[in-house]
Amino acid sequence: MGKSLRAALFSCVLLMCLSVPSLAQTCGTFTFSSNQIYATCSDLPQLDSFLHWNYHPSNMTADIAFRRTGTTTSNWVVWALNPTGQQMQGSQALLAFHDSTGTPTAYTTSIDTMSPTMQRGNLSFGVQNIRAEYSNNEMIIFATLQLNANLISTNQVWQVGTMTGTTFNSHAMDPANRASVGTINFATGTTVAGSAPSNSKKNVHGVLNAVSWGILMPTGIMIARYVKVFKVANPAWFYLHVACQSSAYVVGVAGWGTGLKLGSDSPGIKYEKHRNIGITLFCLATLQIFAMLLRPKPDHKYRLYWNIYHHSIGYATIILSIINVYEGLDILDPEKKWKRAYSGVLIFLGATAAVLEAVTWLIVIRRKKTVSSDKYTNGTNGYGA
Repeated sequence: MGKSLRAALFSCVLLMCLSVPSLAQTCGTFTFSSNQIYATCSDLPQLDSFLHWNYHPSNMTADIAFRRTGTTTSNWVVWALNPTGQQMQGSQALLAFHDSTGTPTAYTTSIDTMSPTMQRGNLSFGVQNIRAEYSNNEMIIFATLQLNANLISTNQVWQVGTMTGTTFNSHAMDPANRASVGTINFATGTTVAGSAPSNSKKNVHGVLNAVSWGILMPTGIMIARYVKVFKVANPAWFYLHVACQSSAYVVGVAGWGTGLKLGSDSPGIKYEKHRNIGITLFCLATLQIFAMLLRPKPDHKYRLYWNIYHHSIGYATIILSIINVYEGLDILDPEKKWKRAYSGVLIFLGATAAVLEAVTWLIVIRRKKTVSSDKYTNGTNGYGA
């Protein structure tokens, strides 16, 4: 019994000794099946991924091997370079998956939209000898990259998603997927991990901007256009308009500030279109605030030009606001009900505006007729011609 116990203990110790190195395995301890040797490697911080490479400064090429463990035959994996930012959109990607025959396949694809088709295509730099290898639930992409001066040190992005038949499904938006970004310097052999901001901060940013630019601003314009037609609402409509637009501006500035904070917390992760529209909106809204301070009296000779300026910027702000809210929803990728809810708000505002527009024109036309009738009557002292 004692010998059996000792044998069992010895077996357990031996098993632990064998398993611990495998659990602690890093890119430096990995051996490729065809005995390739890479001088540099990096344990990527997300999605159980690793990158190996040899850089050749004489011709600015890099032989790379991207590995992703825990991959099934129904997964696709991507490793990409993106000089424009640390996000998948705009990246130049190497894609690997199992084709319809079950064969590991790899090719290049440019990812230009939030919902790419992942079709085969050339990149902005040369790629040779690209192939995929799959074994032991690990997908490996091999390739030789023809780099240029801008790509020696740049952003890298990697992702994993699922497939339905031959259709590439969108990758998950879990924290690991959002944070699978970083920078790489092929020459020095250094990599720096990026980070994705927390969903709570993004949610605050999204709600503030949706309420400000997407709801309060259009409501303020509707007040100015439709409420002032009722004589009883004068001058209350003006103060309501100012209060609504001022509140929208204050909330919008808070939303803009949270956007700046999100950017500083995740350097390199940029959504160029969303950011540029946001900056434009902030500038236009600030101009509107100054317009209120410089508002001439109704009978002033420059009042016509001020009206054109004020209305043009106002409507441009609304159009850009709606576009940017949808851009933000695409980036945040919340449950579809949130996009439907915002679309419902816009439909409600649009329907209300259509009804009020009709009422406004009826009132205006009726008043013109009344004024014309009064002029005719007063012009003939109340008697017919």
